Amino acid sequence: MGKVVVTGGSGLLGRDVIKEFLNHGYEVVNADLKHPAEPLCQTVIVDLTNLGEVYGVLAGADAVIHLAAIPVAYSHPNEVTFENNVMSTYNILEAASTLGIKKAVISSSESSYGICFSKQNLTPQYVPVDEEHPQLPEESYGLSKIVNEKTADMINQRTGMQVVSMRLGNVITPEMYQNFPDFIHNPEIRKTIVWSYIDTRDAATAYRLAVETDGLGSVALNLAADETSMDIESKELMSSVFPEVELKKEISGYETLLSNEKAKKLLNWQPVHKWRDYVKL
Repeated sequence: MGKVVVTGGSGLLGRDVIKEFLNHGYEVVNADLKHPAEPLCQTVIVDLTNLGEVYGVLAGADAVIHLAAIPVAYSHPNEVTFENNVMSTYNILEAASTLGIKKAVISSSESSYGICFSKQNLTPQYVPVDEEHPQLPEESYGLSKIVNEKTADMINQRTGMQVVSMRLGNVITPEMYQNFPDFIHNPEIRKTIVWSYIDTRDAATAYRLAVETDGLGSVALNLAADETSMDIESKELMSSVFPEVELKKEISGYETLLSNEKAKKLLNWQPVHKWRDYVKL
């Protein structure tokens, strides 16, 4: 099946992405600053902001999955987050395209829409939030994701390499479902992410399908579960928290408000993990 380099494989999403590729017959190398808690494949310790090291770790790969990043706003000084996330992604795509690698998948974020980390209470312009929704971040984390998507466009334009940018919703490992009872009845807690989530195993499937699907060019895709993370119906969430926000379509039940339609269509992907299967109500 070929060789895949997963950057940031020691992180939150990395374990399940590595497992997904191993389970489908790929040779996998983890490129990270630290070893994982659970070693599943070879790990190479690499500084992705150093282009030479990136060339070294990507040599011989058929595809690259780029998960490594400072994963939130405000955990580091703004310029540190920006420089790390932008330069590591640039180096990955620059080296991969020059080495003749044909497929890359990078990790963008729903926070690029700007609502997630807004300190001035930015609200969605409409729901479900799809990939056409304006990207209006106030901080360098969201901005770094937009720059990375533009870098993907540029590399695709120049070399034809396929780059899929995954705009991840709130990433949930199976262990994290135990936290859900704390918030499923409180609409205020997760309103800035329109109550979205994505199971790491479903995200991992989408990353693999993005490597196995041809002809995508450079494209950004939201990754979200089919339902919100709440035990309150979606229409009720909107009318109580965002009464002024436009509903772009008829919404029923607990339907996700971060649209995953494009990913499902282009990748032939279907998320299967639902928090209700793991939480006693």
